[in-house]
Amino acid sequence: MAFTRNNSRAPPWALVTPALAWTLLFFVLPFIAMGLSSLTAHEGGAFTLANYSQFFTDPSYWRAMVNSLEVTGTVTIVSILLAYPFAWILAEMVPQRWQRLALMLAVLPFWTSYVVRSYSWLLVLAQNGVVNRALTGIGLIGEPLQLANTRFATVTGFVHFFVMLLTLTIFANLKQLSPSYRKAAADLGAGPIRTFLHVVLPLTLPGIMVGAFLTFVLCIGDYITPQILGGNNELVMPQLVMMQIGRRGDFPLASALSIILMAVVTIAYLTCARWLKIERA
Repeated sequence: MAFTRNNSRAPPWALVTPALAWTLLFFVLPFIAMGLSSLTAHEGGAFTLANYSQFFTDPSYWRAMVNSLEVTGTVTIVSILLAYPFAWILAEMVPQRWQRLALMLAVLPFWTSYVVRSYSWLLVLAQNGVVNRALTGIGLIGEPLQLANTRFATVTGFVHFFVMLLTLTIFANLKQLSPSYRKAAADLGAGPIRTFLHVVLPLTLPGIMVGAFLTFVLCIGDYITPQILGGNNELVMPQLVMMQIGRRGDFPLASALSIILMAVVTIAYLTCARWLKIERA
């Protein structure tokens, strides 16, 4: 009995069509609609750049962007400083047979609802929360501190989440790093500190930058954590966008603010593109 092999294959365009259709339907077309909306007035009408000029001329709008960049920058830096030692401990000090369990325990925060985590931190940092009760109980403070509804609370909630994200990206880079590099540095007379600064850190920089970029993107566009933990005392860009929609119904201005926020993310990507390409390779 003779068997024949069917060598016919689907054309390349047929393989990418579903992905292209999905991207076109749920990203390109909505983005075009948002861009067109940002060029109209709130009451409707002809083409205008008033929504963009309002952002650059209104100090409150500009301050929201500054707040977003300050919070995001603080969260990214603190998360890196905490995640790198954690990833190093997991990769270098935890025995191989226990590393999977340690990683599973490290990513447990991802298994909890984002909203639940934010409200949990609100309970911890409230005036009658765990922190204030503990500090009052041991006599360090006489009256509760204002921890909730502050930038500190927002940064704390973000760092709790993003430290684990950065830990995973840095851990992956550390595991890929061949021990021969450190042995070669030691043979050339480099001590542990010089080996880390001149060998380990540069080689793991792509993992740091990938995690930092993901942290930047997710943090600067987040609405839930600043709303729950920061309140409305210090507005960030996502809160400002939601205010235009929820309180004023000003979709053109909200669209313009969203596009400006996307432009900032694009600048961040171009800044990190060199290391992101290295990581992909």
